[in-house]
Formats: sequence, structure tokens, C-alpha cells
Amino acid sequence: MSKNVAFFRIDELALLALSSAICLAILLLKSRVPRLSGRSYDISAVQATHVKLTPRVGGLAIFGGLALSLLFAPEAVSERYSKFVAATLILFLVGLLEDLGYSISARNRLLAAVVASAVVVGVLDVSLPRAHIPGLDDLLQYWFVGVLVTIVLTAGIANAFNMIDGVNGLSALTALVAALSLSMISAFAEYTVMVHLTSMLAASVFGFLLLNYPFGWIFLGDAGAYTLGFVLSWFGIAILNNAPDVSPWAILLTMFWPIADMCLAVYRRYRRKLGAMAPDRLHVHQMVMRALEICVLGRGRRHIANPLTTLVLAPFVILPPLTGVLFWDQSSLAFLAVVVFSILFVLSYLTAPKFIRLFRKKVSA
Repeated sequence: MSKNVAFFRIDELALLALSSAICLAILLLKSRVPRLSGRSYDISAVQATHVKLTPRVGGLAIFGGLALSLLFAPEAVSERYSKFVAATLILFLVGLLEDLGYSISARNRLLAAVVASAVVVGVLDVSLPRAHIPGLDDLLQYWFVGVLVTIVLTAGIANAFNMIDGVNGLSALTALVAALSLSMISAFAEYTVMVHLTSMLAASVFGFLLLNYPFGWIFLGDAGAYTLGFVLSWFGIAILNNAPDVSPWAILLTMFWPIADMCLAVYRRYRRKLGAMAPDRLHVHQMVMRALEICVLGRGRRHIANPLTTLVLAPFVILPPLTGVLFWDQSSLAFLAVVVFSILFVLSYLTAPKFIRLFRKKVSA
């Protein structure tokens, strides 16, 4: 037992060290390699929340950790895991091109996620086995429906993690909590293979987070955010395929925040007659950051408001995954939790601007 525990700790430490080392190397090389320094138009972008050029190729650290994890993957799944990482490479490379300034459109990045998911389905012959939704579970047994739902779901979650990657640490914290929650669910379900894989992913994310939060020295970028959402969504599907007692709603809770934010963004843009991929400044983290500037810190304190936003949102990001772990095999309770968190999410989003306006009136009066 002691030998296994030591080995388990070594792989995590190695991945954490590699991820941090890659981030440090990028920071040291950014002055010599202009494309690593960030892009001038990022600062003026509609959704921008930072005020100075910053490397956005942290995805190199995330995928570097994935690549190294191949050496530590349990032998029983090493071949299939290698094929999965190879499929993930498709999405990672497309995102990296965007991060390096080669202007890959949001539509094409989403298409890359769809292609990568289709490759996983084709190569590994795996898809979402159940959703615990009356009627849908029967339809999922049909190959076309099962594959279509799986591709839409995994590509959508990959995009969702990219959407919340707007302030220091938020997307990485969300991914870290999701990975650890999936690891705990896997442990409860005695699916030890996924305990190892999710723990290794968490270590890679934590190594990056050390250089990303609170000062924002390096960003995940599209390559990092898309890759994290993609890998986590597929890990969730793998758990559902190999642990029949696990609730799909519990898995959803582990990634609740990015999914909720993405669904709200799509609805918001639909109501405003904008494209679903059109950027805006109305994500929850952007509104919280502006509220902190208006109500607490004052203008010109973006460098404080940015990391403080993640700190404010952290309890709301962490609570749903913890609930998913608690109700990992109780689908009815997990579903009820999803409903409750969804209602609270929407109500908070709708009422927060009213409180900000009231505060501004009182201050001006």
C-alpha cells in the first residue's frame, strides 16, 4: 500500500512541477519571442478584463501535463488514453494558433472541438450512456442520437470553460475543483483508473494556477481553456460508462458554473439578436468585477478587482461540485440540486444590476 501511495504522489508532483516550469519558461522567454507576450488587440477587445500585455499560452502547461501523464497512466487504459490525448491535440493546436495571434474564429474553434469529439467517438467507440432524463435515455441507445448528443455536450463544455476564462484564476479554479470532484466520485464508485487520471489533471492545473493567480502573469488562453473543458467532459462520460451507479446530474454539478454561464450567454445573445459566439461584457464574472469597481474599490483598481472577482465567486463555483460529490449516486437529489442552483444563478444575475444601480444612486445622493 505504501508503495502505491508514494507512486501516486510522485506522478502528481511531477505534473505540478512540469506545468509550473513551462509557465516560468514562457515568462522568461516572452521578451525574446514576441508571440508569447500576448496580443495588443486583446486589451481593447470587448470582453477584455486586463490592462497590459500578458502571455496567453498557458495551455502549453496544461497539454504538457496531459502528455506527461501518459507515462503514469494505469496500464489497463494506457492505449485508449493515448488515443484520447491524441484526439485532444486537435483542439489544443487550433486553440494555440489563436493564442499565438493567427486569428482562428470562434466558430472554427468550436468546429475543432466538434471534430476532436467525433474522433474520440470514432476511435474509442464511446458516447454518453445515460442522462437520467425520461425519453432521452431510450433515444441515446440509438447510435446517431447518442453520438450527436455526446459531441454537442463535450464541444459545448469545452467552449463553456473558454467563456469563463475572463479573470485571473476563475477558469483554472473551476477546472481544478471539477477534476478533484470527479476524482472523489470515481473513488466512491471504485473506478480507480479515473481517480488517477483526474488527480493528475488537477495537479497540472494547480501548477498553472500558481503562476496565474492572483497576479495574472500568464493566461490559459483558448488552448488551455478549451482543452480543460474538453478533457473534463470526456472524463465525466468515461465515469458514466464505467460506474453505473454514478448519476449524470452529479457529473453535471461538477462543471455547473461554466455550463450555467454558457447557457445564459447563449440565451442572452439570442434575446439581443446577436450570434451565439459573439463576445460581450455581460458574463457573471465581468459584472461582478465592475460591481467591485463601482461599489467597493473605485475606478482604476482593475488590478485588484480582477483577482478579487475570483475570490468572491469561489464559493459559488465550489458549492455545486461538492454537492455533486455528496449526491454522486442519488440522481433525484442531484437533479434537484441542479434545479436549485440554476434558479439561484439566474435570480442572482437578474437582481445584481438593480442593487448596483441603487448603490450608485445612494452614493451620488
